[in-house]
Amino acid sequence: MAQVELVAAQMLELDKAVGELSAAKGAWARTDVAERIAVLQSVKDQLLPVAKGWAQTASRKKLIPEGSSLEGEEWMSGPYALMGGCNALIHTLSAMEGKAFLDGVKLRELATGQIAARVIPSNIWDHLLLSGVKAEVWMQQGVTKASLAENTASAYDTPAGERSGKVALVLGAGNISSIAPLDCFHKLFNQHQVVILKMNPVNDYLTQYLEAALKPLIERDALRIVKGGADVGAYLCNHPDIEEIHITGAEASHDMIVWGPNVAANKAAGTPANTRRITSELGAVCPTIVVPGPWTDADLAFQAEHIATQKLHNSGFNCIACQMLITSSVWGRTAALMAQVEKVMGRIEPRQPYYPGAAERMADFAAHGVDVQQFDRGSAPACVVVPLREGADAWFRETEVFAPAMTTCDIKERDPETFLRAAIKYANEELHGTLGANILIHPATIRKIGRKKFEAMIGELHYGCIAINAWSGLGFLLAQATWGAFPGHTLANVQSGIGVVHNSFMFDRPERTVVQAPFRPFPRNLMSGGVTMLPKPPWFVTHRRAHKVGELLTQMTYRPRLSLLPRIMLHALLG
Repeated sequence: MAQVELVAAQMLELDKAVGELSAAKGAWARTDVAERIAVLQSVKDQLLPVAKGWAQTASRKKLIPEGSSLEGEEWMSGPYALMGGCNALIHTLSAMEGKAFLDGVKLRELATGQIAARVIPSNIWDHLLLSGVKAEVWMQQGVTKASLAENTASAYDTPAGERSGKVALVLGAGNISSIAPLDCFHKLFNQHQVVILKMNPVNDYLTQYLEAALKPLIERDALRIVKGGADVGAYLCNHPDIEEIHITGAEASHDMIVWGPNVAANKAAGTPANTRRITSELGAVCPTIVVPGPWTDADLAFQAEHIATQKLHNSGFNCIACQMLITSSVWGRTAALMAQVEKVMGRIEPRQPYYPGAAERMADFAAHGVDVQQFDRGSAPACVVVPLREGADAWFRETEVFAPAMTTCDIKERDPETFLRAAIKYANEELHGTLGANILIHPATIRKIGRKKFEAMIGELHYGCIAINAWSGLGFLLAQATWGAFPGHTLANVQSGIGVVHNSFMFDRPERTVVQAPFRPFPRNLMSGGVTMLPKPPWFVTHRRAHKVGELLTQMTYRPRLSLLPRIMLHALLG
């Protein structure tokens, strides 16, 4: 009886939260841009005092020792990312009249016939702190320079006084701490919807920090944050006053929400159990393509750190982690690169898996493989590496492992262009999902292929975020970029999801984000004629001062000031 009463009490609390949001949805939808800017500035003011507790608590819960440089991951993918999201939205809203925020966006026509909008760098601070990093949002075919404005921020075309709101449910992710609040921002500011955020049980310890930081939204009855397991999620997904749903998580969870317990039968019949509009970000078997070229030993060492980061950031629990490393055995440098990757993984700080089910998933991964390799990580479980042999189990191409495990795929082509075309075809046709892909390529190789031809080849790679000499995780970190799967998935074949989030410029018809970074770090890039000032990126798992840089970047993002730059640059260079 006590159990029934407890469930009933939970239902009453959830009904109360949804009811308060429903009563306020129209008022929130009708708030003007001045009030929304004030709300975002107030969120920044509330966030800064709790940022340190947020980052440190998340670090302890993820088994990162106190004082470890790995705390930088929690600063950058937590408070820093949310602070950046506030700034990016303030920038757009401040120039919403006549969509003047587009005036400073550089547009260009691509080799594919599309247009691209450069969203990073967008100000002097981007040039200083992300020197050499560029991010463009490529629009879908049919959007032109002349029609971009009418395909941007259309939710704001309706005067504020005439808008009607909706109640959205956001099902939070359990791995990266800024995912949930940034997903809420997209609903609140891009789509005029109030939000009930259901925290993931894996990281619901963040609730106190999110409630403090997002208090200005909670006080306006635009946001409620609740805890609970699958039972609470199921209740909210089917609540009569919930009008839209957004989930970051697993494809299986999405399908259970949409199709109900009889997923296969309902899919076959085309009869979803839940007919609400649902958007999603669901992960993928994400590839990193290593293009043959004139790499030096120093290039191999740096890019090995890059690959190790793509795999082991957040202890491997990223939907955007490198899961399929595509290389060429006839290049002549692949064996040396893999030796360097193994060396890097062996010398970085050992890190225990914190996400539930990791050990079972890694064992399952190894059980499907042949010639399984174990890259030693000291006191932490070894990273499982499985070379994909011809005729190997399709499981590796279809299953996201969500753990410190990786497959390697060999494409026996030496010519860079031929190799890259084959790798793109393989990723498009064989790998499950379209969330993010990475390409590591020497600048001289791009010149050899031809920049226009290379750009056209990028256009053939169907992923929502493509990183060139960068990690697509950087696309997540930049609120100006779009984040989500490549367009075209359906409820019946959802793969990496439907729709995008972040997107602070509010483009209505984006196709993908393309991020590019320097192939070599400063100061070594100077020897090859590079002019960028980006040292080893602080999100690298090998960065020895990442925790210092992450905290300073959060302070700088709260209030940019030149006085912080020397300290940021010093810690960045000492990394």
